[in-house]
Amino acid sequence: MAEQSTLLLKKQLKELTKRPVEGFSAGLLDDNNIFEWEIMIMGPHDTLYEGGFFRAIMTFPVDYPLMPPKLNFTTDIYHPNVYPNGDVCISILHPPGEDKYGYEKASERWSPVHTVETILISVISMLSSPNDESPANIEAAKEWRDNYPSYKKKVQRIARRSAEEV
Repeated sequence: MAEQSTLLLKKQLKELTKRPVEGFSAGLLDDNNIFEWEIMIMGPHDTLYEGGFFRAIMTFPVDYPLMPPKLNFTTDIYHPNVYPNGDVCISILHPPGEDKYGYEKASERWSPVHTVETILISVISMLSSPNDESPANIEAAKEWRDNYPSYKKKVQRIARRSAEEV
């Protein structure tokens, strides 16, 4: 399986290199490891994250694409769907099958048809529209709901700081 995963990841990397997608860039963290990618997400226009540059590491399992990768922001980010340690929590990165808690439909979870591009487009969408019904960062979700001006100020400060670090 690792050989098939390697071939698929090389193909996806080549495609993203030939045809970059607006909003992010992707490349290998280490040229000798196709299973770890360095991602740079540009804060989407007309969002609180606009102007920010957010680094992340995408780690693929050897059984990719049957199982989803993990995405971890290494730049500070404050968002209801990102754990305080930087791990991204969105449905398409959850293993395939039924949700044991009954929150997500199987169709919302990981499917082998997803690519690095579709994952990162979903993450950019997540930055634009947080899901506060199932938060990874409860403090951020609570602040987003109950004290939006404070949340906005905090996120914009983090976005500015991330731009200065690039």
